[in-house]
Amino acid sequence: MTWHIQYSGGVDYSLDVDMYNLDLFDIGADKIQMIKDRGVLVVCYFSAGSYEDWRPDAGDFPIETLGKPMHEWEGETWLDIRIIESLRPVIEKRLDLAVNKGCDGVDPDNVNGYESDTGFPLTYEDQIEFNIFLADAAHERGLTIGLKNDLDQIEDLLPYFDWIINEECFSYDECELLLPFVESGKPVFVIEYDLSPRMFCEAANRMNFNALHKNRDLDAYQTACR
Repeated sequence: MTWHIQYSGGVDYSLDVDMYNLDLFDIGADKIQMIKDRGVLVVCYFSAGSYEDWRPDAGDFPIETLGKPMHEWEGETWLDIRIIESLRPVIEKRLDLAVNKGCDGVDPDNVNGYESDTGFPLTYEDQIEFNIFLADAAHERGLTIGLKNDLDQIEDLLPYFDWIINEECFSYDECELLLPFVESGKPVFVIEYDLSPRMFCEAANRMNFNALHKNRDLDAYQTACR
C-alpha cells in the first residue's frame, strides 16, 4: 500500500496514495471525507499509552493514571495501563471520535511502555492485556488497528492487530521481527528518519514493506521507497 503520514504543517492532500495517516484531533471530518471520496483510506493517530497535556480531553484522565514524564517529549506523561477500567472511558471516547469523524482505522502510539521508565512496575503481561483491550475496542467499532513498534510482543499480538507501523527498524537492525505480519498477509509500514532512502529502500522493497523516509516532525515531506 502506498501511504502518507503527516502530523505537522499544512497537510498535503494532493498525493496519489492508498492511505493517509493523520492526527485524530487535528484533522476535521470534512477533510477526512474529502480524502475518502477519492477512495483513499484514512487512519487516525492518537497516543494510547501516554497523557498529552495539550489535548482537548486531557482533563478526562484520572490523576492516579499519570506517571513519569516521557523523555524528550514536553508535556507528555506515561500512563498506568494496568488501570484499564480508569482509562477505558477516555480511550473509548477517542475511538468513538474516530468513528464519528469517519476514520477507517486507528494508530495508537506508545503501546510498549512496559519497556520504559514509566514510574509504574509494568510487566509484559500488563502490556499484552492493554493492547488487546485496544484492539478489541477498535474492532467493536468497525475500525482497523495498527500495532505501533512493540516488536517484542509481535508473536502474541499478531492475531489481534491488522497491520503494524514501525519507526527506524533499519536503523536499529530490527526489521526481521516485522516479517510475521507480512507472512500473515498484513501490511507493514516503516518510517526511517536518519538513513537516506538509498540505504534502506532496496531492502524494504525486498521484504515487502511500505517504507518512507520522513523528517522527524512528520511534516509534508516524504520519499517513498515504492
